[in-house]
Amino acid sequence: MPSFDIVSEIDLQEVRNAVDQSNREIGTRFDFKGVKASFELSEDKVLLTGEQEFHLQQMMDILRQKLTKRKIDLACLDPGEPVSSLNAARQEVTLKQGIDSESAKRMVKFIKAGKLKVQAQIQGDQVRVTGKKRDDLQEAIALLRGEDWGLPLQFTNFRD
Repeated sequence: MPSFDIVSEIDLQEVRNAVDQSNREIGTRFDFKGVKASFELSEDKVLLTGEQEFHLQQMMDILRQKLTKRKIDLACLDPGEPVSSLNAARQEVTLKQGIDSESAKRMVKFIKAGKLKVQAQIQGDQVRVTGKKRDDLQEAIALLRGEDWGLPLQFTNFRD
């Protein structure tokens, strides 16, 4: 039976490269001359550190630009609130990966409401869709792409 998986993943190597490029750009930009500002990548978070909230906004624009150039969907970013003290400002940006159970349930319900001849089931942080015909699966993909889910979706493991 033909099937495919719906996943939400980002390439962490590309994110690492984008963060490195952003750090380099901060070092060369005139508006960051003499300012202590940096990007730090931990497992699933990017920490922006600057002197003022204005710097954090500029840094966020730089990060978005570098991620877009590396073909990473910006829907995976979840920026937190900036925290500022007298001489420093920080902001955490969480990288969303995987489909949470709430979104997965909405997807399954959406596919069933579409009256397609496919079955969807939740498997951890992904959703598997199976059907008898390849055309039905392609209709399901088109249906899902037409909706905004708030996270980047990839359709992988397509099997006949």
